[in-house]
Amino acid sequence: MRSALPSDVSRVLRFGAVGLLNTALGYTLILAGLALGLGDIVSNAAGYTAGLTLGFFLNRRWTFGRAGGPGAVARYAMTFVVAYGANLGIVIAAMSAGFIENPFVHLAGNCLYSVIFYLGSARFVFAGGADDPDAFAATNTRWPGAVT
Repeated sequence: MRSALPSDVSRVLRFGAVGLLNTALGYTLILAGLALGLGDIVSNAAGYTAGLTLGFFLNRRWTFGRAGGPGAVARYAMTFVVAYGANLGIVIAAMSAGFIENPFVHLAGNCLYSVIFYLGSARFVFAGGADDPDAFAATNTRWPGAVT
């Protein structure tokens, strides 16, 4: 039986490259928004929206090679919310323990965010897809009760 490890490593590396690109875009837009006087909230929202949008399209085709099927955008948004919530959970727990403004806390949160976002993308968002006739069955097998 052949191992899927090399393709998984390649996919993880592509996911990381997409993450770097969408982070660069998002951060650039945040800085541009701040320079234009849009304020923290609007600038941050614009940056995250652009970065997540770029990440969705690049991950859909380049990282996972799937169309994503109906509902992929909603599943991607849900995966982001779960991953970001876990990140915030780490930060809030660390703050409660007295670790205030500690960059390592944010690094740990970001690592957890990345792992959850990758696994959610691979097993929930882009599992199957419109180009896979068994997409509905594949998604429900990996995530029972998932709406596709």
